[in-house]
Amino acid sequence: MSDDDDLRLCPLPDEVSLLLAELAAPPRLVAHLRLVHDVAVRLVDWSAEHCPGLEFDRAAVLFGAATHDIGKAVHRAELSGPGSAHEPAGRELLLAAGVAPELARFAAGHATWGPDTGVEDLLVSLADKVWKNRRVPDLEDLLVAALVRAGGGERWEQFLALDELLTAIGDGAEERLAHQALFPTS
Repeated sequence: MSDDDDLRLCPLPDEVSLLLAELAAPPRLVAHLRLVHDVAVRLVDWSAEHCPGLEFDRAAVLFGAATHDIGKAVHRAELSGPGSAHEPAGRELLLAAGVAPELARFAAGHATWGPDTGVEDLLVSLADKVWKNRRVPDLEDLLVAALVRAGGGERWEQFLALDELLTAIGDGAEERLAHQALFPTS
């Protein structure tokens, strides 16, 4: 991707870049995955520093963020319109490429969460929302609860800390959205 240096985006994992090339993924999809992955890096780094007792698989979160919409390589209309057909398709693409089911799950489950959702899945879902400054209180509350359970202090303290982080991330959303729009959907 060109112009990424302007945003100083973290690179996608090599195995994801190779897979996207093999799928001839549209440039807009690659840009989107890179933007969400970059936000996920910020979320996992903050989570690890802010609440050392919170256990999660950093590599899984980053892989999940980097591949969550990979099914849009097949369902390209969903790059610029609504739809959820990309979710199971993405999981199947990843499984067919030899990706472990515990990593392929992010493609199928990034749009749903609940009280039993694991921290890794919450972080991928949150990255997919907050990169464009979309705040989802129910999702954020689940992460706050996980932080508190991990010994991270009082609920209100965790809420305020997470809110501060997400507000800071959201402040860059306009630039990220403009960057993504530079890339064609085909």
